[in-house]
Amino acid sequence: MDELPDLDDAAVLWSVPDSERAGRPLLVLLHGYGADEHDLFGLAPHLPPEFVLAAVRAPLAPPWPSPGYSWYPIGGASENGGSGAGPRTTLDGRDPDAVTDAASAVLAWVDRAAIGAESVGMLGFSQGAAVAIQALRLAPERFAFVINLSGYASPGLLAGDAQLATRKPPVFWGRGTRDEVIPEFLVEHTVQWLPGHADLSGRVYPGLTHSVSEQELADVRVFLEKVQGDVTG
Repeated sequence: MDELPDLDDAAVLWSVPDSERAGRPLLVLLHGYGADEHDLFGLAPHLPPEFVLAAVRAPLAPPWPSPGYSWYPIGGASENGGSGAGPRTTLDGRDPDAVTDAASAVLAWVDRAAIGAESVGMLGFSQGAAVAIQALRLAPERFAFVINLSGYASPGLLAGDAQLATRKPPVFWGRGTRDEVIPEFLVEHTVQWLPGHADLSGRVYPGLTHSVSEQELADVRVFLEKVQGDVTG
């Protein structure tokens, strides 16, 4: 895959103007495959108002005719307008190195955009959730928590894994029993990996497909209120 471009600062949706961001907790929203920055930004009414929200746009365009943007390729095709840089090891079309590349791009954006934030957390859906967990693994000290909605932890070892196993930051993982998008072996890997690297909470929602339910959003709000209370308390 070609080198990822920087995330587009002009495409970021902020919940408050720059003058109101300093000293407040920042929640970075990472959308899923084929969506854009508007997708998760619509969750704002369901989230605690103490958080500054920043919905960023993934840097890649899925192959035509798929809409929106993506964080990494699926199915081995290049999503950056080219033919790719040759074969790479993939997991059912999900390349761990590509997930890491996307997470590195998110880290670079956070480093330049989150100056003055009290803390930084991430909420991702599907691809965005996988990238959020990978960014946490790359820089365990940089993030206060992660919310993983219908996502997974990518297999393989990263430099920050040992630190995560000691620190165990809060991670919420929500998924549905009828989610047929994330391969079962990635779900099983995440079931095994997350408890050893995070203070894990969450729920499996009966009947939920690859989506987000009202009950899940209510649980996310409770999680956010708790982690923010732990920080300020």
